[in-house]
Amino acid sequence: MKRNRFSSRKRISADAAELSRLAIGLAESGGKLEDDFWQNRLGELVCRLFRDAAEDDLTAALDRLFDTHPMAHDDLADVIEAHAESCTLMDRGQETDILLFAVPILSWSRFSIPTATIPRQALQTIKVQLGAHVLAVGARLALADYLYSPDQLPHSFVDTWQLMHRIGAAALAGEDFSVEASSMPQTNRFLSDTRYILGALAVPRAMPLFRWNEADKSTREAALKEWVRQGGPCLEPLLTGCAYQPLLADAYHSACRAADSASRPYSLHASVAFLQATLGQAPETLRAVVGGFHEQRLEEYRIGFGPVDGDSIYHGVVWPLLSVEDDNNDVPGEIEAALRKAGLTEILVLDQQFPYEFCDDCGAPLYPNVDGDTVHAEMPEEASLPSQTLH
Repeated sequence: MKRNRFSSRKRISADAAELSRLAIGLAESGGKLEDDFWQNRLGELVCRLFRDAAEDDLTAALDRLFDTHPMAHDDLADVIEAHAESCTLMDRGQETDILLFAVPILSWSRFSIPTATIPRQALQTIKVQLGAHVLAVGARLALADYLYSPDQLPHSFVDTWQLMHRIGAAALAGEDFSVEASSMPQTNRFLSDTRYILGALAVPRAMPLFRWNEADKSTREAALKEWVRQGGPCLEPLLTGCAYQPLLADAYHSACRAADSASRPYSLHASVAFLQATLGQAPETLRAVVGGFHEQRLEEYRIGFGPVDGDSIYHGVVWPLLSVEDDNNDVPGEIEAALRKAGLTEILVLDQQFPYEFCDDCGAPLYPNVDGDTVHAEMPEEASLPSQTLH
């Protein structure tokens, strides 16, 4: 997945150097036929590196290109992601496209947001709803029977490629993919977070994958509307005690990026709702203080919530920067718009640069207050729940 990187000047392997050369060729290509030439060569090398589990070569090439040739970096990232989440296999004498996809679900709760095995009946109901509203007619589908947190998703391109092949094999066999829940890593606990259902599609080569690929010209917006209306209720048993918002299923990396983006305003809405429920106060009684936090560059914005008539910070939200966002983007404007949509009227955006620091004792983020200081978020004693960071 594309991400912010710091450059590396270390010597790289011959394969990583060749990846860089091919990616630069693609970035500087002058036409479609030349594009196809470079993409085919890149695809062949990337697939070999996946088979060899050579994650270091993939990341070394990306790191080298990040500083020296940004366009080639993005082209290489696109090729790596495409081959990590999809492939073409022979099935019963027919070429078959396999795609790893994700269904993100934004959620928040005053309790713990579940990560657990999905019961067989619930899994079948979800498959029916996806088939009816999101997937192309005739697409074969396998779902992993586990509700993933972000911490439990594949950690590397090679891990993603391996999972794609495992769930893809299940789709070809007409089965679902069983996850050993006891082997899954423990997940961090946040009041607002994303959960994922993962699956794989199998379709004849070059045939439609999703509803909006088909000739009747159904749109993504229409598919999302029906998925939320019809499919949303079948997720309720998986998220007991949670508020949630389903997002549209999509190719794995695209779905994860969409969830990362949508989770930021969602966490602000969740924060306001949480404070209302916990403190019994209307949004108009709260103030949000927004500050940018820098290390070598602007890393993220942090939003501290407190009373309009004091300098305390009750709660905090981290708004990370994504992809190419930096000081030139109007991220504070986006944050302010989301806060106003959530009902806040008192919003202070600070111009000063805050150091990218955390509490030395507990490691929690520190949040800006109205005086321009960074402080711990602490709920008042009369609140019914202890303070927790909204992710």
